[in-house]
Amino acid sequence: MTRLEALYKSKIMSAMMEQFKYRNNMQVPKLEKIIVSMGVGRSIQDKKLIEGVKNDLAQICGQKPLICKAKISVSNFKLRQGVDIGLKVTLRRAMMYEFLDRLVSLAIPRVRDFRGLNPKSFDGRGNYSMGLTEQAVFPEIDPDKIASVQGMNVAMVTTAKTDDEGRTLLNLLGMPFRN
Repeated sequence: MTRLEALYKSKIMSAMMEQFKYRNNMQVPKLEKIIVSMGVGRSIQDKKLIEGVKNDLAQICGQKPLICKAKISVSNFKLRQGVDIGLKVTLRRAMMYEFLDRLVSLAIPRVRDFRGLNPKSFDGRGNYSMGLTEQAVFPEIDPDKIASVQGMNVAMVTTAKTDDEGRTLLNLLGMPFRN
């Protein structure tokens, strides 16, 4: 059991039951999955670029990424159907908690000019999305070996029914939201 998972079961569940007046511990919202994705549109010109980004994402998440292909052709972007344009990883259970722990304690504090995460980036159902401008904020990545700086999107899917429940859950898990 990871550190954050143990914290969730020991302290966060009871704090949320008290705050939101849940009668059963199965009603308490929990983190369901984390989806990490990278759009690599420049891979249309340089085919080797997606391999480097794929290795970086695998190192960051500890899991092999899924390659996403273009669904339609767009002539203005010189994009053809079936070309590799992105990568994504879906993390669940222990890998998810491990990634969230590294994101909160190591990666986010290394972001330049960081003033806190936007507390309004919820979707109305308790799910939170954020973006990172470069993959070098993770300690697993050696900045000297990066072929190209690439941003990534991180989506945290919870079982919360409202944004307030999701915000409280992520706040208790250690997400540094702005005041």
